[in-house]
Amino acid sequence: MPKPYLAPLSCAALLCLASLTAHAAGERYHVALDGTFAPHAMPTMSGGIEGFNVDLINAIGERLGAEIDITAAQFSGLIPGLQAGTYDFLAAPTTITPELSENLLFTEGYLDTDYQFVVKKGAAAITRLEDLEGRTIAVNKGSSYDAWAREHAGEYGWRVESYGSNSDAVQAVTSNRAFANLAGNTVAAYAVKRNPMVELSLLVPTGRVWAFPFRKGDEELRARIERVVECLKIDGTIAELAQKWFDAEPEPGSAAVTAQPGYGQPGYAGFVEDDHPFSCDVQA
Repeated sequence: MPKPYLAPLSCAALLCLASLTAHAAGERYHVALDGTFAPHAMPTMSGGIEGFNVDLINAIGERLGAEIDITAAQFSGLIPGLQAGTYDFLAAPTTITPELSENLLFTEGYLDTDYQFVVKKGAAAITRLEDLEGRTIAVNKGSSYDAWAREHAGEYGWRVESYGSNSDAVQAVTSNRAFANLAGNTVAAYAVKRNPMVELSLLVPTGRVWAFPFRKGDEELRARIERVVECLKIDGTIAELAQKWFDAEPEPGSAAVTAQPGYGQPGYAGFVEDDHPFSCDVQA
């Protein structure tokens, strides 16, 4: 069973960060992510990159006292680059699936990844999928949300229209070309945060999480990074980043605030049972 959310660490507990930093001082990691997946990673006006995952990976580097080199690349090339040794691990939001876990090592999840609908502000309430019968659903072309909406179109009686970006799909809602946009819960929250004409609607839980992937055989590095992820859960850092980028506080028991026992995500290949304590001391 997942352990309950712990309150932010006391000042005394935060002193453990000193030993964590000393352990990894001088280390350097090369990571990669998709630089166009807002609000997790996106270009800045100055030519840099920002977003939830950028902040998260930089926080990991800070806690380790390690240098983090971030490369923005197309998502389709990230896993091949990891397997080829170009990257030490991936900082992109990557959904753990049974298939991927057979070929990659994953940390425990740091965010839940669910489906969520966005509707025009003031639209009729949607409390179940059947309420969308006869409606048009706008999705990002080629995304997993596009595939899921089309797979279930016959079951729930909705129509699906695909757009070149999720921003275009949201625009279809505001211009009344579609009733709802379907996207990931964090992307949906960010769209609502930026556009006062839309609001969040029905959430469809998937039971899946986003985690950091590593090459098979890099169990030691995976464990080192996972211990920092656990630290950032129990001291409230990930919750603060969720509030900053998604304008939403994580639910108690969610992946953002719940440290998992062992290394990896329970229920998937690569998970290692272990009773290490949850701490901001990487050597604990």
